[in-house]
Amino acid sequence: METAGYATLSRQSGLMNEIRVIANNIANAATTGYRQEGLVFSEFIKDGPNQPSLSMARAQVRNTSFAQGTLTQTNGKFDVAIEGDGFFKVETGQGERLTRAGSFTPNAEGDLVNMDGHRVMDVSGTSIFIPPDAQTIKIAADGTISGDGQLLGQVGVFSPTNPRGLVREGGVLFRADDGSEPTEDAKVMQGFLEGSNVNAIAQVARLVEIQRGYELGQSFLETEDQRIRNAVKALSR
Repeated sequence: METAGYATLSRQSGLMNEIRVIANNIANAATTGYRQEGLVFSEFIKDGPNQPSLSMARAQVRNTSFAQGTLTQTNGKFDVAIEGDGFFKVETGQGERLTRAGSFTPNAEGDLVNMDGHRVMDVSGTSIFIPPDAQTIKIAADGTISGDGQLLGQVGVFSPTNPRGLVREGGVLFRADDGSEPTEDAKVMQGFLEGSNVNAIAQVARLVEIQRGYELGQSFLETEDQRIRNAVKALSR
């Protein structure tokens, strides 16, 4: 296969990866706290003496948009959203993880957990206990949570030490290998949930654009294959 064929195949592979990323974004357009993903294309160029140069595209680096999603009022007493930068912290079986999804509820033991059963951490890194007989739950803008006027804890809002080092795990969870620390630059809003920040219309438009580019590359490969077949036939006569 000639250089043009290798270059086109590498481009096709990158476009297919981006199609998968965009399809996942569209599928999560209604997922609470979901952050839109994108794909970064890079170019690998090889050149040497007495050798033809080779340029190949790669699309393996994913980037995440942390733009604010739309806040929707639910009036749920354990539903909370973050206005501004920051994350909630939950304790999973694999360790602590950060998330923007604030749909919480007490479990059978009274600990505040998310929809997957992961305990929500307060600012000190411990779980938050909600008394089963608590009638009135209030969550202040700084995350302070009280039941019937009694202080129960403070829902923690954390910022990763290295924002670029966040690793996505699953749909709405992120791992911060460099750690995180409490932040006061965000506002906690009770009775609200933050929606996905996916721009579905823009993603669909991008998907159509990529599909057309992929079809163009496929057409080129078929034409190139036919050209080589014809050349081989001509030489073999």
